[in-house]
Amino acid sequence: MVSRAGDLEAWPDLPYEVWRETCATLQLWTQIVGKIRLSLTPWLNHSWHVTLYLTARGLTTSPIPFGERIFQIDFDFIEHLLRVEVSDGAQRQIPLRAQPVADFYAAVMVALSDLGIRVKINERPNEVPDPIRFSEDRVHAAYDLEYAHRFWRVLLQADRLFKLFRTGFIGKCSPVHFFWGSFDLAVTRFSGRRAPLHPGGVPNLPDQLVCEAYSHEVSSAGFWPGGGVIEYPAFYSYAYPEPAGFHAAAVQPKAAFYSEALREFILPYDAVRTAKSPDETLLEFLQSTYEAAASAGNWDRAALECPLGRAGVPRVVS
Repeated sequence: MVSRAGDLEAWPDLPYEVWRETCATLQLWTQIVGKIRLSLTPWLNHSWHVTLYLTARGLTTSPIPFGERIFQIDFDFIEHLLRVEVSDGAQRQIPLRAQPVADFYAAVMVALSDLGIRVKINERPNEVPDPIRFSEDRVHAAYDLEYAHRFWRVLLQADRLFKLFRTGFIGKCSPVHFFWGSFDLAVTRFSGRRAPLHPGGVPNLPDQLVCEAYSHEVSSAGFWPGGGVIEYPAFYSYAYPEPAGFHAAAVQPKAAFYSEALREFILPYDAVRTAKSPDETLLEFLQSTYEAAASAGNWDRAALECPLGRAGVPRVVS
C-alpha cells in the first residue's frame, strides 16, 4: 500500500537539533544490542550478521543462536520497551526511558544472565567521536519517547521503499538493514566485480572490517537522522569505488545534491516528507543515483536489472 501524498503522520517531522541528545543515546543503546548479536553470530560477508531489522513495533536483532536455544532482542518504540525473548518461552523486559548508557547496559546484561545467556561484548562504541565504555558512560542519558517513536516511523517508510527498490535488481544485493555503528538504514547493490582495497580510516572501526565490507564494487543508498556535516535527516547514495563523472551526474529530484565533503548524493528528508508524492520522490532519487553509479562504473546493467517486483507475480524469464 502506498502512503497518501503529503501524509505527515506517515512521514513525521524529525528535526535533528530537537532530538540530538536522544539520538546519540539511542545509537549507543543499539550498539550494545547489536554487539550482542555480533558476539554470538557466525561472521557473514560485509558484516551483514551484525545488523538490526525493522519490525511493526521497532527494531530487532532477529534470532541469535545460543547453544541449542535461540533468542532475540527487540526495541519496541510503541510501548517503549526492550524485550528479550528466548525459544524456551522465557523473556525479560526493560523499560526504555531517560537513563545513562551505563544503567541500560547493566540492565541488559542482568536480563541476559537471568535467562542463562552468557555473553561478553567489546564495550567501546564504534563510529562515534570520543567513545566512552558502555559501563562507564553516564554522559548520554536522554530519551524522548515522542522522537524515538517518530524516528522509527521514518525508518518504516524508508524500509518499505528500499525493499521495493531492491526488487528491481537481480544481481547480488544486501538485505535492507540497520547498521548500529553508523546508525543508518541501508541497502547495497553490487556490480559483481572486486573493488580496490579500501583505505580504511573510519573512526573507531578496524580497517580490516572496512576493507571486507567494501571488497566489491557497490552502489549503496540509505537514510540517517543527521549529525556531523549534515545536521538534518537525509537520504544518501554513494558508489565505491567512485567512478569518474559520478559526482557530476544529473540526478533527481531537484532537491538532491552531491556533497563534496561526504562524497555522496544527499536528498534532505524534508524534501521527501513535504513532496506531493513522497514515495515517487524517494524512488526517483534511489533509481537516478543508482543509474549514475552503474552507468559511470560500466556495470553490466542488462544482466543485473529487472522491473520492480509486483505482489504475487513471478519475474518473467524468457
